[in-house]
Amino acid sequence: MNFPAELKYTPEHEWIRDNGDGTATVGITDFAQSELGDIVFVEIDENDDEIAKDETFGTIEAVKTVSDLYMPVSGVVTEINSNLEDNPETVNDDPYGDGWLVKIKMSNPSELDDLMDADAYQEII
Repeated sequence: MNFPAELKYTPEHEWIRDNGDGTATVGITDFAQSELGDIVFVEIDENDDEIAKDETFGTIEAVKTVSDLYMPVSGVVTEINSNLEDNPETVNDDPYGDGWLVKIKMSNPSELDDLMDADAYQEII
């Protein structure tokens, strides 16, 4: 399993990368994609409203199950990874790179401080 040290993690198995400009990139962890199995569909709720921390922002469907996606920090989605529409398996292949889910403009970057670092995340799984 891969747990990049520069990311923050949630108990629901999402990761977030602070892009350093008030924006962040969000995806699911290597552990989450391995537990889900072959991912066949990613659906992101498309709206311009702020999504609160821990609120669902979409679902990810695998052969075995459908799981909700939870926003790690409050923010507005500014970009959805359109590549996943035709290639959802990219989340399995590269969860921290090309398999990212959304980019957001963070409303409260200090909420990042409430998330786990890589070591703490590994302890809960």
